[in-house]
Amino acid sequence: MNAAIDLGNTFAKIGYFEKETLIEARYKIPLEELAEVLTQQLPEQAILSSTSQDTQPYADLLQKSGVRVVQLSPSLPLPIGKEYDTPQTLGADRLAAAAGAKSLFPEANCLVIDMGTCVTYDWVSADAIFQGGIISPGLRMRFQAMHAFTKRLPLIDVETQYIRSADAVSLPLIGKSTRAAMQSGAFNGLLAEMDGFIERYKREGGECQVLLCGGDAPLFENSLKNCIFAAPNLVLVGLNRILQYNVNLQNA
Repeated sequence: MNAAIDLGNTFAKIGYFEKETLIEARYKIPLEELAEVLTQQLPEQAILSSTSQDTQPYADLLQKSGVRVVQLSPSLPLPIGKEYDTPQTLGADRLAAAAGAKSLFPEANCLVIDMGTCVTYDWVSADAIFQGGIISPGLRMRFQAMHAFTKRLPLIDVETQYIRSADAVSLPLIGKSTRAAMQSGAFNGLLAEMDGFIERYKREGGECQVLLCGGDAPLFENSLKNCIFAAPNLVLVGLNRILQYNVNLQNA
């Protein structure tokens, strides 16, 4: 069994795989509980990834229990190529999602849209080369910016029942209150951005498979004009692909 472990700022998520098949995924594991969780279900092999945390203590813990461990770093061999001017600054989550996209659609150009704190748009060509992309403000960042730079505007909480139960297309363009206008601007603005970028990528790069992932993806996956593939576990799938690739190299 393989374990793909992704550490965020506050929480971690783990995907357990039998070869390429995801058999279990665990989300929102507090970092202070991660060590205990890892020792409860030890895999044979594991990969650790983070854009913000030191993964070494968890690698040491797993290795002491006999687990073969790989840590995702800029120097780690990948099943995809990179044509990126600053590979040392390339986020692990972007690389993992790109590897996951090519694992699912090996013959296609892939556009990966990851909706987290920021929204990233990454183009992976049909010949499995990560080309780069776009980084744009995410949904919460847009609400926070409106509040921070214009003090009379309230801070909209994306986690409220109203926001979480509404998708972007259902929010009217003509907001009848300040709060409604802000909600419409953030949601419909981001929706228009995504639709516009998808069309431009297709015009300039050719037909592609669009994959949508990240925490805010469920709010938009039914609203986009373009045909998309919802891939909530894309980063975990990509991490597992990278793990298998490195294990095969070591065994060769």
